[in-house]
Amino acid sequence: MKAIELIPAIDIIGGKCVRLSKGDYDTKKVYNENPLEVALQFEDAGIRRLHLVDLDGAKEGRIINYKILEKIASRTNLIIDFGGGLKTSDDLRIAFECGAQMVTGGSIAVKNPDEFLSWLEKYSPDKIILGSDTKDGKIAVSGWTETAETDLFDFLDSYVQKGITKTICTDISKDGMLKGPAIELYKNILQRFPDLYLIASGGVSCMKDIDALEAAGIPAVIFGKAIYEGRIRVEELSKKLIGG
Repeated sequence: MKAIELIPAIDIIGGKCVRLSKGDYDTKKVYNENPLEVALQFEDAGIRRLHLVDLDGAKEGRIINYKILEKIASRTNLIIDFGGGLKTSDDLRIAFECGAQMVTGGSIAVKNPDEFLSWLEKYSPDKIILGSDTKDGKIAVSGWTETAETDLFDFLDSYVQKGITKTICTDISKDGMLKGPAIELYKNILQRFPDLYLIASGGVSCMKDIDALEAAGIPAVIFGKAIYEGRIRVEELSKKLIGG
């Protein structure tokens, strides 16, 4: 079985590294004033990928924290996927110019599918990740402040048919709660879309959760709060990365 790809998350509000619970901005907790410092710690542990989220951008509907992206991209060798507030081709241009190797689009894929598909055509499925955040089986958008009437599986099906190969799926009820990921949901997704590079997100509380996702055949996992709260240690990540 192929090892699961480990992707720590850095969520940004006001230039600082924060985490929310269930996507609620009122639950914001600042973990570090310097996101670059956090990114360097991940890189030192052997991590290669980083999920960077512009939460200010997600709320405002435009890219805001691109300077943080630029700083991390220029000072590390991390492969960064960037999301949050990407609505126009200009937002995408800024993200890629500032060092993102991939971008994630969620709300745009629901609200303006033609624009999203134009990104897919211009930049290729290797660079465009579909954000399929879900709440009670429906797709959630706009920094999770709205739920669309779109069914998760119908949403995925439509975009897989249009060429999407990667998706980040967050079960919002699990996000930031440290109570375990939605493994059954992810297994059901992979059963229906076996060729999809599915990136699980939300609920990871410890290394055992990551091991369980790996055992279920999930290709990749994003985690944040567990590492910031000390439930996953950087040393444990290093050990897993070298096959320990």
